[in-house]
Amino acid sequence: MASEELAQKLQRRLLLEESGEGGTVGAEGTVGAEGEPNSDPDRSCLTARAGAELSAKLCRRQDINEGAAQPRRAAVFNPYTEFKEFSRRQIKDMERMFRLYDSGQDGYIDLMELKLMMEKLGAPQTHLGLKNMIKEVDEDFDGKLSFREFLLIFHKAAAGELEEDSGLLTLAKLSEIDVSIEGVKGAKNFFEAKVQALSSASKFEAEIKAEQDERKREEEERKNRRAAFRELKSAFTQ
Repeated sequence: MASEELAQKLQRRLLLEESGEGGTVGAEGTVGAEGEPNSDPDRSCLTARAGAELSAKLCRRQDINEGAAQPRRAAVFNPYTEFKEFSRRQIKDMERMFRLYDSGQDGYIDLMELKLMMEKLGAPQTHLGLKNMIKEVDEDFDGKLSFREFLLIFHKAAAGELEEDSGLLTLAKLSEIDVSIEGVKGAKNFFEAKVQALSSASKFEAEIKAEQDERKREEEERKNRRAAFRELKSAFTQ
């Protein structure tokens, strides 16, 4: 939508300039629609700069759509610090779900992969419905979902920022990820109360410690299994 609006604005500007209605730039400044010279050099400079910026943005968007350029992205994305309302376990569950449906393993869920996801969840969508789902969280306008944009689905759902008939809200509710989604009404208050009740720092540390303890238990179980296997092997060799 943004690229179409830019294209329309640029096309209208070019048509106005070609027809003489939008004025032409001369050595003394700009010439208005009625042929009267505008001697304000600052306005002339701003007009030329705005046209150049608009043209550059449109060209870049076209390159991105054609695959000749990549959208600019933040150098570092840390889901644990950006989405503090979710626990580490919840974010890891979301990451597993994202990777499960990222069949192309390119770090994105495109329209066809989203179609498969919704079918697996038992809520198939129309082609237009799928496009609208992506558009709701597609911050870089590339027509597919990055992991950050995928997390935005659950963020918006939990905060009550999605309409009841939104396909994204359906996705969040049907997923097996427990983010305590209560629909549009009451969800925001629930999360505000939850955030106030638990300190983010202490919760983060507790989750890390729990993960470390779990890894220790798994390692201990592996050692016990190896020891039992060696004893069984030695008993057969005697």
